[in-house]
Amino acid sequence: MSNQMKDVTLKPRLSEKAYGQSLERNVYVFVVPNEANKQTIAQAVAAQFDVTVTNVRTVVQNGKAITSRSKRTRGVTVTRKNIKKAYVTVKQGDHIAIFDAPEEKKPEKKADKKADKVVRKAESSASKKTTKKETK
Repeated sequence: MSNQMKDVTLKPRLSEKAYGQSLERNVYVFVVPNEANKQTIAQAVAAQFDVTVTNVRTVVQNGKAITSRSKRTRGVTVTRKNIKKAYVTVKQGDHIAIFDAPEEKKPEKKADKKADKVVRKAESSASKKTTKKETK
C-alpha cells in the first residue's frame, strides 16, 4: 500500500463549487488518477495533509467528444481523457490549507490617495516657508 500512496497524485480542483463545499461542508475536491480507489485516496489525503478523512466519494467524468476541423480534411472526432474526481470529507475541525481563502489587501481609495498627496504638499510647502524665514 505504501507504494500506491506515493503514486497517488492529488491535484486540488479549484472552482467556485469546490471552494463553497470546503467552507460549508468540509468537503474537498481532488483530481486523482483513474486507477486510484477510495482507500488509497483516503490514505494519501491523510498522509499528505495531516487530517482525518471521514468519507470519500468518487466520480468519473467522461471525456468530451471534440470534432477537429481544418480546411482540407473532414472533421475528425477525438475524445478527451476521462477525469476522476474525489470528494473527500474531513473530520469537523480539520481543514486543508490549500483551500483557505487568500487574505485580500484592501485597495486604497483614490480619495485617500489624493488626500495623502494634498497633506504631503501642504507639509512640504509649510516646511519651505519656515526655512525661508529662518534664512532671512
